[in-house]
Amino acid sequence: MREEELFSSLGSSRDGLSSREAKERLRKYGMNEIEPPDRRTPLRILFSQFQNPLIYILIIATIIAFFLGEGQEAAIIIAIVIVNAALGFAQEYRSEKALEELRKYISMTAHVLRDGQAIEINTKLLVPGDIIFISTGDIIPADARLLEANGLEANESVLTGESNPVPKNPLPFRMASPPVSGLSNMVLMGSTITAGYGKAVVVSTGESTYMGKSAGGLRAPAPQTNFERSIRAFGDMLLKVIIAMTFFIFVINAALGHGLLTSFLFALAIAVGITPELLPIIITIGLSQGSMRLVQKHVAVKRLQAIEDLGNIDILCADKTGTLTENEVSLVRYVDANGKENDEILLYSLLCNSAVVQHGKVKGGTIDSAIWRYAMQKFQLKRLDGYSWMGLVAFDYERKRMSVVAGHAKGRLFITKGAFESVLPICTKILISGREIPIRTYSEKLKKMCEGFGQEGYRVVAVAYKRPGKKEEYTPKDEEDMVFMGLLLLLDPPKKDTVPALEHFRRLGVEIYVLTGDGPLITAHICRQVGVEVWENRVVTGAEISGMDDSSLQEHVKKYNVYARLTPSDKLRIVRALKTNGHVVGFIGDGVNDAPSLRAADVGISVKNGADIAKDAADVVLLRKSLNVIANGISEGRGTFSNIMKYIRNTISANFGNMWTLSLSSLFLPFIPLLPSQILLNNFLSDIPLVSISADSVDKDELKKPRKWDIKGITRFMVFFGAISSVFDLITMAFIILVLGAGEALFHTVWFLESILSEIIVVFAIRTAKPFYKSMPSPILLSLTILIAAVSIAIVATPIASTFEFSPLDPFNIGVVFAIVFSYFIIVEITKNFYYAKYGHD
Repeated sequence: MREEELFSSLGSSRDGLSSREAKERLRKYGMNEIEPPDRRTPLRILFSQFQNPLIYILIIATIIAFFLGEGQEAAIIIAIVIVNAALGFAQEYRSEKALEELRKYISMTAHVLRDGQAIEINTKLLVPGDIIFISTGDIIPADARLLEANGLEANESVLTGESNPVPKNPLPFRMASPPVSGLSNMVLMGSTITAGYGKAVVVSTGESTYMGKSAGGLRAPAPQTNFERSIRAFGDMLLKVIIAMTFFIFVINAALGHGLLTSFLFALAIAVGITPELLPIIITIGLSQGSMRLVQKHVAVKRLQAIEDLGNIDILCADKTGTLTENEVSLVRYVDANGKENDEILLYSLLCNSAVVQHGKVKGGTIDSAIWRYAMQKFQLKRLDGYSWMGLVAFDYERKRMSVVAGHAKGRLFITKGAFESVLPICTKILISGREIPIRTYSEKLKKMCEGFGQEGYRVVAVAYKRPGKKEEYTPKDEEDMVFMGLLLLLDPPKKDTVPALEHFRRLGVEIYVLTGDGPLITAHICRQVGVEVWENRVVTGAEISGMDDSSLQEHVKKYNVYARLTPSDKLRIVRALKTNGHVVGFIGDGVNDAPSLRAADVGISVKNGADIAKDAADVVLLRKSLNVIANGISEGRGTFSNIMKYIRNTISANFGNMWTLSLSSLFLPFIPLLPSQILLNNFLSDIPLVSISADSVDKDELKKPRKWDIKGITRFMVFFGAISSVFDLITMAFIILVLGAGEALFHTVWFLESILSEIIVVFAIRTAKPFYKSMPSPILLSLTILIAAVSIAIVATPIASTFEFSPLDPFNIGVVFAIVFSYFIIVEITKNFYYAKYGHD
């Protein structure tokens, strides 16, 4: 289809659409988005509350109990299950809404022609007929037909599985029904531009795109994070304990003549009692609330589970540019081999340039954009008239240079621009006072000149040229026998907040590794300026790394923390080496070349205005690029993880102790210690204050170093404090029977109240390794604890008691319970000092 026919079929033109037409088409075609497979509707969230094997068994047991005449018991159990599901639904629905809110901060944008003006819009607002501008690093937002292409290449592996970039051009193809890989004049949603730039007209959006039609087959499950693997390991451990205890309790109680149904329900209640069934809700609430707090600190997470990994970072790999420095690179000077200014150097660097200037705005790479901004203010751009592009050898991070072929009335020019170290070796001549002479006598002088500029803090870029022979296509092999022309000197000042941010990282126990493509001299200069200690005063270069095998590199990264002149593969190898050494590695990057390392790191961190491919590969997107923002994010991640662990430690130790007490006491008591409905009610009420644990205050000591999931440590904590609880409970049981002379109903009542009060109050001792009075809990935790204590007392001290087969307690018995709970709290407070002294903080 010819271009005129294409525009006619789409109702568009080279000037794009008007805003009014775009709004009408948006109503007609809908948002340009594909429904994610993991988006949870309210109905799915509600059903998920019942997708638990224990819930299935409880419902079956309720039905059996009803048909055997235990209607009240059945009603209480099913009521608790429904109320628990309702609370879980309410919390998870809120968390899902919070996650949807979070997605707004990580939206992709597209440069589009509307009303004849180039503007930036959310990709969701694209419609068929829109004209879009694309360049290196962009993820294509819709299926589009190319109108212009300059050295354009696309990676379509997400669609075709082919990892090699595919050349793109606007020429019509000859095949009648080409495969996806043969659509040479199309760019497709989800593919990534790896080189060049161009312009295209959108032909399909959303579900109508190739990706939309094939989405089911293209979506792959995300790999499990360290957080998810840890949760699974914890669940496996808990499941073994539950199965063993349930079987033991059922067999023993049935053998003691307590009845099969009663024994079954009791054993089942024990299993439910030891299970922290609110753990998924607590985790979801903690992570979603943490995510919204992070947004306030300019950090947006793409997956909630990334928050835990963010908190566990102990090494952060960062580029120099834009992280330690402002990323506001400016061209300061351009000089020849004699240190004199030569406008031809600037002219040639404008010709050998991938930045795009549209309506007075520059879009492109950092250096190329800086050159254009300087030229637009201080250079006669008319000097570019008469030159035309005839060929491009795109920049890559192995060669560290790019080349163009420029046509002119005087003949062709082959111009190369790139890192000094990569340009000098391909030059055989040098331009001195208008004459081309052999370079060999100037090489050392040039190296010393470049070294001096680097020590002064300049980023140095070299420019060279030659007059090539005529040919249709030019390749990197043509970059030889060049004439060295001169140097571009650029500055990127350090960020003002870098020094305090680095101090923050030191307090958090996070080491900074600098990984940059810049030269070693400028890298060392910036590190000294901002206070990054260069270990052993040595900057390691990519050339050195390329000669190492993986085991040697693993040893190397233990000794050195600053690396320069790196390729993307060098950065990737360093990240993998650090991970192999047992570190949790964060990597911050915003460029196309950073994507592999972002994916490989435990936590990939990009920025809101970074390349689309970098944001897509990252786990975390910064709304403001700053080391301080990352440090705040790490602190928040550690606080969130700390609060999740508070719930686990408190619930698992309390439940383990109580359930062992109930299990053992059922062997010698003439009746079961608590009815199944009473156990479930106890478990339900005691969990309510802990729902607020995600908003609890966190001790500063908790933030000083990363803490990982430690199943062995959790098990040790459970057994240690569970044993204290169990021993104390058995003594309390003897006191209830021997001193109070309690019968079955009174025993159930006193034991229920003592059990629930001890569990909700002892959290104030267990939640901190400090003396409880030195760590202030959150107001909401304190308020909910008081509320549930009051509700529990009301249940056993009012006529409501008979509903749950309790015997109403008088003030004396309630006072006895408070004395028992106070004694238990003091014992736990004292013994925790011994525990932390011996085992440290898990």
